[in-house]
Amino acid sequence: MYLVIACSLKSSSRSKILAEAAHRSFTSLGKPAELISLRDYPLPFCDAEQAYADPNVAILAEKILKAEGILLACPIYNYGVNSALKNLIELTGRNWQEKVIGFLCAAGGQGSYMSIMGLANSLMLDFRCLILPKFVYATGDAFDEARIADEGIEQRISELAHSLIRISHAVREDD
Repeated sequence: MYLVIACSLKSSSRSKILAEAAHRSFTSLGKPAELISLRDYPLPFCDAEQAYADPNVAILAEKILKAEGILLACPIYNYGVNSALKNLIELTGRNWQEKVIGFLCAAGGQGSYMSIMGLANSLMLDFRCLILPKFVYATGDAFDEARIADEGIEQRISELAHSLIRISHAVREDD
């Protein structure tokens, strides 16, 4: 099972639109995938103490642990990923160990295209994740209301889902 996590807490989120498109790509490729919205799993702030006992933390930790590969759809705010995604990773820590990860980023402008690298580096160094080097970065121009208007973005999402499947499968074969 593949996991697509929509990390925005905003009700009308462009990153969720990217996540939904990725989920459709898995379906069209005949691969089981689950779309999770962090809006549906309210999480406490990581306090390095009692937050880990929250039932939603346990649910998401288990889903992450069992995932064959994960696509993270996140908004870019102030040259970085949103705090909800960082909080999720802090709360579920070791369950990210050696996962294949891809990114779908929704941002306000082109200037933040490198902003995902801090999180990618952290996942690589802390949890030995394999980060797909190609990621989707979409600005507001790629959307028309609640849909993707840019066919190039749709194509790149499909390619990213295919790459996640291919690489995750190759990694599992080595086990």
